[in-house]
Amino acid sequence: QVQLVESGGGSVQAGGSLRLSCAASGSIFRIDAMGWYRQAPGSQRELVAAIPTGGITNYADSVKGRFTASRDNAKNTLYLQMNSLKPEDTAVYYCNVVGSTLPPRSFNSWGQGTQVTVSS
Repeated sequence: QVQLVESGGGSVQAGGSLRLSCAASGSIFRIDAMGWYRQAPGSQRELVAAIPTGGITNYADSVKGRFTASRDNAKNTLYLQMNSLKPEDTAVYYCNVVGSTLPPRSFNSWGQGTQVTVSS
C-alpha cells in the first residue's frame, strides 16, 4: 500500500500564493510519474501538472507561467507552488503517484484532496 498525504490548501485572495505538498509513504520501489489534478464543483477532474520521472513537466494551459510543480525524490514528496491565483483556480486539488512497490506490484495512488479557495 502506498499512501499519499496532502497539505497546504486554504483560502487566499486573488493574486495570492499557496504551496501544496504531497508526501508518499509505503514500500515504494520506483516512481514512474507524479502529478497534480483538480476538480471544481460540477466539473470533471482535470490535470494541472504532470511530472514523469526523467521527463519534462507538463502543465495545463490555464496554469502555465503561474504554477510550478516539483518533486523531492529523496523524500518521495511532490510540491505545487501556485502564484497569481485566480478565482477560477478554486477547486479540490489531488496529487497522484504511479509506480511500483516491493514486492513487485504496480500502484496508482491518490491523495485525499485539499481545498483551495480563491476569492476575488
